[in-house]
Amino acid sequence: MKKVIIVLALLVTTVTFAQNKNAKASLEVDGVCLMCKERIEKAAIRTKGVKSAIWNVETHELKLIFDERKTNLETISKKIVAVGHDTKKLKATDEAYNSVHPCCKYRDDEVKKDHEDGN
Repeated sequence: MKKVIIVLALLVTTVTFAQNKNAKASLEVDGVCLMCKERIEKAAIRTKGVKSAIWNVETHELKLIFDERKTNLETISKKIVAVGHDTKKLKATDEAYNSVHPCCKYRDDEVKKDHEDGN
C-alpha cells in the first residue's frame, strides 16, 4: 500500500511540474486592422494566466506567453472568438462577428481589399 501511495505522489508531482508557467504558443486569428489588433490582444490578455499577447496585422499570428497552470490555448481561443474573431479551430458566432466595427469585417472581401490597398 505504501508503494502505491509513493507512486501516486510521484506521478502527481511530475504532472504538476510538467506544466510551464511561461509557455509560448501562437494562434492564427483573423482580422484586418489596428482596431482588430487591439480587440484581439485585449481579449487574450484579459484571460487569466495570459502574460503577453501580440497580434501581427499582416501575418494574423497571435504570439502568446501564458501560464499553463491557469489557462490553455482552447480557453484563450474561446475568449478571442467571443469578441468576434475567428481562429483556425473556432469560428465566432454571427452575433459576435456582427458586433465588430464595420471596417473590421474580415470575412467581407471588399473590406479585405480596402485594407490591402491601404485605405
